[in-house]
Amino acid sequence: MTRRIWLASYPKSGNTWLRMLIANLAAEDDRPVGINDLAATSTIASARGAFDHLLLIDSGLLTQDEADCLRPRVYEELARGIEDDEQDARKAPPAVRFVKVHDAYTLTPMGEPLLAGVRGADGAIVVVRDPRDIAPSLASHRNTSIDDAIAFMNDPDAVFSANTTKQDSQLRQKLPGWSGHVTSWLDQTDIPVHLVRYEDLQIDTAVVLRRALEFAGQAATDDEIRRAVRFADFARLRQQEEEMGFREAPQQAGARFFRRGEAGGWRDELTPDQTARIVAAHGGVMRQLGYDVTMVPPAAQPGAAHGRAATG
Repeated sequence: MTRRIWLASYPKSGNTWLRMLIANLAAEDDRPVGINDLAATSTIASARGAFDHLLLIDSGLLTQDEADCLRPRVYEELARGIEDDEQDARKAPPAVRFVKVHDAYTLTPMGEPLLAGVRGADGAIVVVRDPRDIAPSLASHRNTSIDDAIAFMNDPDAVFSANTTKQDSQLRQKLPGWSGHVTSWLDQTDIPVHLVRYEDLQIDTAVVLRRALEFAGQAATDDEIRRAVRFADFARLRQQEEEMGFREAPQQAGARFFRRGEAGGWRDELTPDQTARIVAAHGGVMRQLGYDVTMVPPAAQPGAAHGRAATG
């Protein structure tokens, strides 16, 4: 029976990098997995396709609350192996299926876990990142100012894909502030959790990846892990995006999905005031996760970051 593992994160926390590392475990010796082939190995929980296909309901005809009430049924069906039943019968189902999720761990209006709890997955790898580094990356991704990105990260009622004028390609995802999102996953007791800090993944990618795979029950040789680390190097991913584009990239001209990828890059992108607002809102959870909240960046150069859209 295939194990299902959520790859859960607040947006721009390194989820796609981890997915690329996992995908490249099965890469050929001289050919990395293409960034635009990622959907074939890792889907997202909020996709409308599976919802419409499995429930035989057009999700666009439902209110967001109605769709939320039905989403647990989708994950229960997927956990029963419906994906594996529909694939090429000549191929053995994977030992582990990893599924990206940006939703916070919340309850539906009916009071049950949106993601179906233990009936929807066997566990979750939760990827976290310093919110000071998320802010400029999120601003670039959403084509907003850094100040707007910080306000979004501090908003307990923030959501993705809740457009009221047109249908989004994904179902609504609740993002109750960075702290609320992180704690929703770490504090729930329905399924086991393995924590991955983006910064630790950068420091020793192979070791952190192996521990995550062991939690998931995914076997991997040392050679496979070394190859995955080499093929999913951030510079390689950026090069792929520059040469071929990336379907998950922001739509605005010139924006990149694989932007900087640095730990601590906030020091030359945020003003002291912006940094203070993030720490004031999230300092408690940041400390719990081991982030140093005492460091203050040098004063920003005039017009460097404050009040304008961040770019790649």
